Amino acid sequence: MATYQEHALDGASPVELVVALYDGIIRFLYAAIAAAERNDIHARRMAVKRALAILIHLHARLRMDIGGRPAQVLSEFYASVFALILQASTANSAQRFEDAIRCVREIRDAWRLVSTDPTVDLAKAVPTMQPTRPTAFAQPEPSPGSRWTA
Repeated sequence: MATYQEHALDGASPVELVVALYDGIIRFLYAAIAAAERNDIHARRMAVKRALAILIHLHARLRMDIGGRPAQVLSEFYASVFALILQASTANSAQRFEDAIRCVREIRDAWRLVSTDPTVDLAKAVPTMQPTRPTAFAQPEPSPGSRWTA
């Protein structure tokens, strides 16, 4: 029997799937902050591992042959956020995790705007990525205002 979370993104557009993945990164980074604040090294590492796994997935789905410069910019963005998250984890720094969240949230908000703009052809909006359904992850608390799970 499939769970609600497995069906939460059924019928979602490719852009909505990307937004859901960004939401997942944000949730896992908040979980890493909470773990860092209570000095729970194992929980922090697990949350960081999940956030990085989503970034790796997003990066692996980039289509440089189709996406050109936008795909290259996203690739560089993912690499930068990856490094920032590693630095935050190594330093056990809530501030650096917050910096990473801020970066991801800005890009997520741009994708969300695209998903709600009726003038945008969603089939053409994500030429830089091969859309796939995100895999299920253990769920920390959702971020405020998000209806998606990743």
